[in-house]
Amino acid sequence: MNQVETVMAVQKMQDYIDAHIYEKITLKQLSNAAGYSSWYSARIFKEITGRTSFDYIRASRLTRAALVLRDEERKIIDVALDFVFDSHEGFTRAFSKEFGLPPKRYSLNTPPIQLFMPARVFDTFRAFHKGGMKMSEKKATKTVFVQIIERPARKVLLKRGFKATEYFAYCEEVGCDVWSMLSSVKEAMYEPIGMWLPEDLIKNGTSQYVQGVELPLDYNNAVPDGYDLIELPPCKMMVFQGEPYNDDDFMEAIGEIWKHIEKFNPNIYGYKWAPETAPRFQLAPLGYRGYIEARPVDTVN
Repeated sequence: MNQVETVMAVQKMQDYIDAHIYEKITLKQLSNAAGYSSWYSARIFKEITGRTSFDYIRASRLTRAALVLRDEERKIIDVALDFVFDSHEGFTRAFSKEFGLPPKRYSLNTPPIQLFMPARVFDTFRAFHKGGMKMSEKKATKTVFVQIIERPARKVLLKRGFKATEYFAYCEEVGCDVWSMLSSVKEAMYEPIGMWLPEDLIKNGTSQYVQGVELPLDYNNAVPDGYDLIELPPCKMMVFQGEPYNDDDFMEAIGEIWKHIEKFNPNIYGYKWAPETAPRFQLAPLGYRGYIEARPVDTVN
């Protein structure tokens, strides 16, 4: 069994878990989805994901339960039963072990917590075996939509790396689970973003590339260990959005936008680049909406 076949078998088990998260799931069902014996399926699942299938399922259910408690007014027991926990006590123990506080206290205060949001293993495998950020010479030039948006004064909850200047190096330095913490923040103004910080926002010995989420100025909830909370002034951002693309081709989609920006002259539209006024940022690459990246600008006097 080669590496691609192993990853695909685990991906089939991941997909089965996602599709049946509200039902009881057995190792036999997972092995049937993978097409291998129960023993072998369990071994490769742990090898690829770093968790046993039982731990993976439990963490996935607890994360979805946490989002329900964050966003809805529900009884703890009802949420527990929805996610296949047999009792209030068992759910509370599992929730407390996973997130460090009981579900009742979480539902009242909703501090940032480390959600379990694993990437699809085949997408991760494909990304790290793609062979670099090179555009395909077969691709024709595509339409890029450009607009100006204004960001108000705001706070940003962020996690710094050490030397990273791009996403993959950042993941190697701090791990790939920062997004799951940022996605838990109830007060978020927008979705989490990857950011390239201007020099005055980079602390000594930390990275240019970080991940964060923008928050209202009156945000006063907990700041998780290892995270910073900073303030940013109002700014203008020029947003570039490419055409929808096949998720397999996200690197090419990013490269196309970067190539377009390199040639783009904002002066034609009455703006100039202003890299020190705000972080440049990117949204999570999602094929259905096209790759989106924003650069800070000022109006030309």
